[in-house]
Amino acid sequence: MLLTEPVVSPAPLLEQIYRKIQLEHMQGLPVLNPALEVEAVGFIPYNGLWLGILITPWFMNLMLLPATEACPALTDKQSQTRSFPCGAVKFLGNSDESLGNFLFCTLFAPMREFNSQLEARSAAQTVMTGLFVEAIAAEPEPISITPPPVNPIVDLRTAVTAPMTKRDFLRGGFLPVIARES
Repeated sequence: MLLTEPVVSPAPLLEQIYRKIQLEHMQGLPVLNPALEVEAVGFIPYNGLWLGILITPWFMNLMLLPATEACPALTDKQSQTRSFPCGAVKFLGNSDESLGNFLFCTLFAPMREFNSQLEARSAAQTVMTGLFVEAIAAEPEPISITPPPVNPIVDLRTAVTAPMTKRDFLRGGFLPVIARES
């Protein structure tokens, strides 16, 4: 399904489809969180697709749906990695009569962590915001490098023959400073 003009957000249709799934196929299953309902959060146009998050009482998925571009048809064992400012995200594929092919990345399943719809929506909004934050490489901690002794054997002999208490000896007082720090 390749469209030439931008389309209306798929959020209402997505909610309708998954509410129907909940009513017809999910009722009474212990995996449902009764505090949650189906909600499409934050759908925006992104690289020719619609990007957003679908909250249901049984999962939360990051979704890519067709807009001006079509989503690829992926088999059960295939995945596709998409790049975002935060880094790479791996998606699986699915298809629906009304939506066509779409991609999804499961964020939470089951949804037991959430006590309310507000908590789930807040998590979804945080993920959407986080997708567009540049990944920052962690700065490595500076390493202090002490040069090794010029002649470690001589230094060790000098340290062993120097006067020291039994306590200093047992604590490694005869070892060069480098050996004691490691």
